[in-house]
Amino acid sequence: MNYSNFSPRLVALELTRNCNLDCIHCRASASRGPYQGELETEEIFRILKEIAEVSKPVLILTGGEPLLRNDLFDIIQKAKFMGFNPVLATNGTLLTQEIALELKRSGISRVSISLDGASSKSHDSFRGVSGAFENALKGIKILKEVGVPFQINTTVTPLNLEELPHIYELAKKIEASAYHIFVLVPVGRGKNFREEKNFSEKLEKVLTWFYHQRKSSNLSFKVTCAPFYYRIIREKAKEEGLLVKVETFGLEALTRGCLAGIGFCFISHVGKVQPCGYLEITAGDLRKNEFKEIWEKSPVFNNLRNFKLYKGKCGICEYIKFCGGCRARAYELTGDYLEEEPLCLYQPQKSYLFQTLKL
Repeated sequence: MNYSNFSPRLVALELTRNCNLDCIHCRASASRGPYQGELETEEIFRILKEIAEVSKPVLILTGGEPLLRNDLFDIIQKAKFMGFNPVLATNGTLLTQEIALELKRSGISRVSISLDGASSKSHDSFRGVSGAFENALKGIKILKEVGVPFQINTTVTPLNLEELPHIYELAKKIEASAYHIFVLVPVGRGKNFREEKNFSEKLEKVLTWFYHQRKSSNLSFKVTCAPFYYRIIREKAKEEGLLVKVETFGLEALTRGCLAGIGFCFISHVGKVQPCGYLEITAGDLRKNEFKEIWEKSPVFNNLRNFKLYKGKCGICEYIKFCGGCRARAYELTGDYLEEEPLCLYQPQKSYLFQTLKL
């Protein structure tokens, strides 16, 4: 296998499971710790060195709430010195001017703050703590004053699907650099969400709406955990006579739907390597093996890179190289990470099927 085709472009490093909130959709079921066995500072530095020997990806420092690590700024400085592009994922409620200034001095490239509602009522109900919305907006204001770029993330669930346009308008109003949405994968506390009738149809419409917003917005957009959005991009572009290229679609033209194990991996707070944070299958342990060995030799990663192994309609879909289906959702709902994407409505074209199956 040619590993140059599968260099990690994004690596998420879960610095801690500790968190000051109790979000109802949290993949990690994170809460107030302590959590035993979390990676020590020197272990993290060693892991960064091992990753750097493979590539210099965007390094997503996440949690839990990473601002609860007292060595956070040291980790950011180390990552920046080693050539990474470090970004921080936070709920924003703990940000102060002093912290924001230190983030800037340390070399953070961007901060993402999650807003799952456009009001205190809706956001705080997600976050499980009163005042979370107000404090997140205060944190955003501080980042703006200090000059740290920020983006807004939203986890899309049946509870807030209809509110997405309002959150998007808020993201524009507060002058975010980007708006990224993540469609719920039922892991952690997210398993408590009940399956809603017609959610797939509603999601398809919302993603189509999301596609059209890029025409009139200065924000950059990204959809995660709904890889069929990259099929929608190509369908709509074809209708409009457009080619999906960097000049017209920016970074959306360079990426694919599910990057798990292909251009992305997740490192847990205890050093376990997973294809992504939602696909809770261990590909390796960085306390036992080096990153390069895990990235190149893990059977899980190599299965994910072999599209011929994909099952159901994903395995015979003409959009597989652009989409791939959410492997984490497939695993949680079927028990097989190579099964078809449960939320996708698309039926592969017969003409393509005949060609694929050599009929």
